[in-house]
Amino acid sequence: MENALENNKKVKTRKENQFTLKPSPAFISASWAALSIGMASYCIGLWNSSLWLNEKGYYFTLLLFGLFSVVSVQKSVRDRLEGLPVTDAYYSISWFTTFASIILLVIGLWNADMELSEKGFYGMCYTLSIFAAVAVQKNTRDMKYYDDSEK
Repeated sequence: MENALENNKKVKTRKENQFTLKPSPAFISASWAALSIGMASYCIGLWNSSLWLNEKGYYFTLLLFGLFSVVSVQKSVRDRLEGLPVTDAYYSISWFTTFASIILLVIGLWNADMELSEKGFYGMCYTLSIFAAVAVQKNTRDMKYYDDSEK
């Protein structure tokens, strides 16, 4: 019986501390490094590619569009989790634009006149960048929440 009560206290404490735990410096650094490496690799690959300028612009715009979309999704999901109001329209548009950016990249790479390894390179850099953007946004939000709770 005592173990059940102790386990219940631990679960309750975890829920209470869900947003008060400070992200570790290692996780923050790794997130920023992954974002920087992913974006830089993608952009350097575009710069050095033999693609036409309009194609380079398309892929660069998709990177920016994807990064903005995933940060928007992370923010709206987190806002809802914290009980902050988020309209269904904004929430849905955030998810839609995230999927649209990924689908547009896949369609662009599928139809591109590139080596398969080059297509994989762009796909992996893009994936790394959008995943890291979510982690950076989460860390930024957690640090803000932690700093505000310390005051």
